[in-house]
Amino acid sequence: MSTAHEGEGALGELLDPELPAATYVLEPDVVEPLTRRIVTSHAVGTHRSTLPFTGAPLAAFPLSSPEDVASAVARARSAQAGWARTTLRERTAVFDRLGTLVLERQSEILDLIQMESGKARRSAFEEVADVAMACRHYAVRGPGYLGERRVPGMLPVLTGVRVHRRPVGVVGAIAPWNYPLSLVLSEAVPALLAGNAVVLKPDPQTTLSALWVAELLQEAGLPDDLFLVVAGGGGIGAALVDRVDHIAFTGSTATGRKVAARAGERLIGTTLELGGKNPLYVAADADLDSAVPGVVRACFSNSGQLCMSIERLVLHERIADAFLDRFAAAVRDLVLGTGLDYTADMGSLVSAAQLERVTRHVDDALAKGARAVVGGVHRSDVGPYFYAPTVLDGVPEDALCSREETFGPVVAVTRVGSDDEAVRVMNDTEFGLNASIWSTDVARARRLAARVQSGTVVINDGYASAWGSAGAPMGGFKASGQGRRHGREGIEAVTEVQTVAVQRGARFGASLDTLYALGGETPSRVLSVALGMMRRLRLP
Repeated sequence: MSTAHEGEGALGELLDPELPAATYVLEPDVVEPLTRRIVTSHAVGTHRSTLPFTGAPLAAFPLSSPEDVASAVARARSAQAGWARTTLRERTAVFDRLGTLVLERQSEILDLIQMESGKARRSAFEEVADVAMACRHYAVRGPGYLGERRVPGMLPVLTGVRVHRRPVGVVGAIAPWNYPLSLVLSEAVPALLAGNAVVLKPDPQTTLSALWVAELLQEAGLPDDLFLVVAGGGGIGAALVDRVDHIAFTGSTATGRKVAARAGERLIGTTLELGGKNPLYVAADADLDSAVPGVVRACFSNSGQLCMSIERLVLHERIADAFLDRFAAAVRDLVLGTGLDYTADMGSLVSAAQLERVTRHVDDALAKGARAVVGGVHRSDVGPYFYAPTVLDGVPEDALCSREETFGPVVAVTRVGSDDEAVRVMNDTEFGLNASIWSTDVARARRLAARVQSGTVVINDGYASAWGSAGAPMGGFKASGQGRRHGREGIEAVTEVQTVAVQRGARFGASLDTLYALGGETPSRVLSVALGMMRRLRLP
């Protein structure tokens, strides 16, 4: 991705040194080919995104109107009819190619993700890896997930039944800013492979990344109008919900409830990944040498702006002090930075609003008696929205960061005396998205995992083992969402199930109608005998 002032990754080379806050980081000739892909009538103005690392203007692009949403859905619906008639071999070839292209052109999207979201490059690469794995998985397994399935009929031999999966039509996706590549394609790949079209509304801050995805899908061979992008805020998202046949939403629980209610009025399906207050338990027998770096990554990847990020650290009292000393030292060593390279461990928060939320949560906890073991300060010396990775001990239950999702580089410590107490603490939340358990006794950890109310529980890792397992479903319990992405469940969510039953015996005079024609009790007696024989033979 070329920029206004090409360099080796230092953002000072991307900005006008005299007017750094007034110069667009990306030149119009870079932005315009992407923004041409927005479905817009240019009737409702433009949006200006910013570079989180510096606060400088990043790019400007036109917004869509509700009428533009209607136009996009109509175009997608027209294209979808032909796409659904193509063979699965043709469709899987597109996503096989897409996975290759993402890896080949990763430097472009890594730059763009960093500039739009402010994350460190290693966190950005997690998105590239996730997409490559998901594309490979669905290219290999997708046809099996979508293939027709034969099931036993009402009467053996005489009845043949096949179950088919048909595309729902047009899938709407409302994607957040925190993972602008991964979360877009997590929804789009299974939906498109199933024969649907997709209309996407990305967050305004990360619209360029979404448009790059549209460009790459076309290069991979996806026909026109099957993946369309509309640009705007909540009103455009609502307009999308009102037009499509299934809605996939990733975001806050409060907004997710509104999306679900609106979709429910139309009786369309939803896939909702919502908030979390994810716990991680370090058991008494945990290997601290492996736990410390793993827990650091679990808490502070993408500056904690990850749905699966750990915000509650539950420590067994036998190892709590030893672990916390080593953990705090590792957190202090994290490098914050703005480079478009791999020099920084942690990047910026995405916006002033995120900074305000994180600051408010930390200040509230400290005012109520918590202690900052490390961090607890705004790092304005690095950039306008940087916040130091923070570990809080002694956080009272009435503190904001005890209950509410912080979505930043803040983790609160709780000490427990037993595994049973740890499970109680982990489940003491309205959320249930992700949880983690660290123990050298994996069998015991599995038993604990079975008691944790969470959509994913990862043992001896924070989140990547579950997130990167594309064949396994991901989603939340309780207020953390509905439905699942990834795996068989992700592709089944965007299909309708159709049963086709054939009465094979009709042409031989052996059918229910023939039986009923005997009259009186005879049909009932014959069927009773047949049902009894099927039960004795254990026929399903």
